[in-house]
Amino acid sequence: MKRSSIVIVTPALASANNGNWQTARRWQRMLSQAHSARITDRWPDEQAEQDEVILALHARRSAASIDAWAQRHGSARLVVVLTGTDLYRDIATDAQAQRSLDLASHLVVLQDEAPHALPAQHRAKARVIFQSTTSRQRLPKTGRHLRAVMVGHLRDEKDPLTLMAAARLISRREGILIDHIGSPLDAALERAARETMAQCPHYRWLGGLPHAQALSRIQRAHLLVHASRMEGGAHVVMEAVCSGTPVLASRMDGNVGMLGRDYSGYFAVGDAQGLAQALRECRTPGRLEQLMAQCELRAPLFAPHAEQAALLDLIGDVLQD
Repeated sequence: MKRSSIVIVTPALASANNGNWQTARRWQRMLSQAHSARITDRWPDEQAEQDEVILALHARRSAASIDAWAQRHGSARLVVVLTGTDLYRDIATDAQAQRSLDLASHLVVLQDEAPHALPAQHRAKARVIFQSTTSRQRLPKTGRHLRAVMVGHLRDEKDPLTLMAAARLISRREGILIDHIGSPLDAALERAARETMAQCPHYRWLGGLPHAQALSRIQRAHLLVHASRMEGGAHVVMEAVCSGTPVLASRMDGNVGMLGRDYSGYFAVGDAQGLAQALRECRTPGRLEQLMAQCELRAPLFAPHAEQAALLDLIGDVLQD
C-alpha cells in the first residue's frame, strides 16, 4: 500500500479530553505507521492541498468540513465516523447530519449494534471498527466494601442523575462506595452532584480528572457504572474491560454493542432502583467473578492490533475505491 496523506477531522481537540479527541489521537498514531496522518478541527485549512483521504468524526458537528470536502472532491475518499449522538439522535432529525451520510463514500461505526441504527440505504457502506486500549493488570480488590466508579462528564446524555438517585437509595451501612468522575458541563447537574455528596457520604463527585488518573481509579474499583442514555461506543467501557474491572451498564444499543446481547450486567435506562439493586447483588459471592468472566470474552475485540488492522483495511479499501 502506498503511503497516503490522511486528515482526521474532529470537533473536539485535546483540551476537551473526550471520546472524539481520544479516538482521533489514537487513530493518528495507528495510521502514521503506514501513512501520513494529521488532526484538525476544521477542513479546509492551510494544509488541505496535501490531503488524500478525510476521516470526519461526527456527522453533524463535522458537517461543514464534510461538505467542503465534497465540494472539492465529490464523495471520493470521504469517510464519516458516527461517534455517538449523531448516530442515535442527529441522523434522525438533523438535515446536516443526514447530508453527511449521503455524501460519505464510507461510514464507520464503533460497536456491533450501530449498523441497525443507520437508514437502510446507507448500511452497505458501513463497517464496525471497535476502539481499543492497552490491557492493564487486574489489581486485587478489598472485600471490606464495594467501590463503584462512574466516568463521564456531567451532561444529560451520560445520565448522571440515575447514578445519584441510586446512591440515595443505598444506605451507608451497605458497604457500597461510589466515585463519580466528570467535568461539570451542566450547572444544574453540578448542583445535583454537590447536593448528593452532602446527603450521601458514600457518594463522591471528584470533578474532571486527567485521563491517566481516571484510568487508575477504574483499575482500582470493583465496578464501572455506565448509565448513558445515548452512546456510540464508549471508551470508558472498553477501558474497564481491559483493566479487569467489570461493568454495570444501561441497556441501550451503545452499551449492548460493546458488551454483547447476553451480558448479565445491564439495568434499564434511567432505572435508579435497578442500578441500586445491581450494585447490591455485586456484594454477593461470585457475582463480580461472573461479570468479569463475561467481560473477558469481549476483551479481544478491544485489542490495539485489531483496531489498527481494521483501520488500515479501511484506508486500503477507500484508496482502491
